[in-house]
Formats: sequence, structure tokens, C-alpha cells
Amino acid sequence: MQRVCFLLKVRQDRIAEYRERHAAVWPGMREALSATGWHNYSLFLREDGLLVGYLETEDFEAARAGMEATEVNARWQAEMAPFFESLDGSRPDAAMTPLTEVFHLA
Repeated sequence: MQRVCFLLKVRQDRIAEYRERHAAVWPGMREALSATGWHNYSLFLREDGLLVGYLETEDFEAARAGMEATEVNARWQAEMAPFFESLDGSRPDAAMTPLTEVFHLA
């Protein structure tokens, strides 16, 4: 199982709304994530907007490709894009650059 961690930055003026949106993630989005191999997926948000994402998957690129092929993900990414800083025109899911793991207590 591959462990993936990534960072994004939520715009300061959108933090409260971002929290609200993630308190009510669409059922279809939840189902698509599970169906495409996103396990133990969590998002952590610091007060300054730093977002830390973590998930476990057999193959991160395959899991991303699976989500990219879904209609629900296209709608979700379009709605979420304005919440983030520094995407340079990318969708939020395309900006999920995995951090390098340097330690794991197994």
C-alpha cells in the first residue's frame, strides 16, 4: 500500500466555506473516491490555510486517473479550484504533488 501526503494552500478568505463544503462532501464524490482506490483519505487544515492531504492507495497515479475519468470529480474540481492559491490554472487534484516520505514507524 502506497502512503501519499500532499500540501495545498486554501485562500484565507475562503477557509470557512472550504470547511463547510468538506463537512458535506457529495455522496457521489465519496463513492467515486472509494471505487477508484482512495483509502484512509484525510484532509487537515491549519488556520492559515495550509492544507495537508493524506491517503493510502495501491497506485496513486492509477487512483488519480480513475478519478479524472469521473464526471463527479470534474464538477467537484471546478467548484473547488477558486478556494486555492497558486494553482497556475491547474485543477486542485492535479496540484497534489506527493511529498517524499522520510520516515515511517511500521
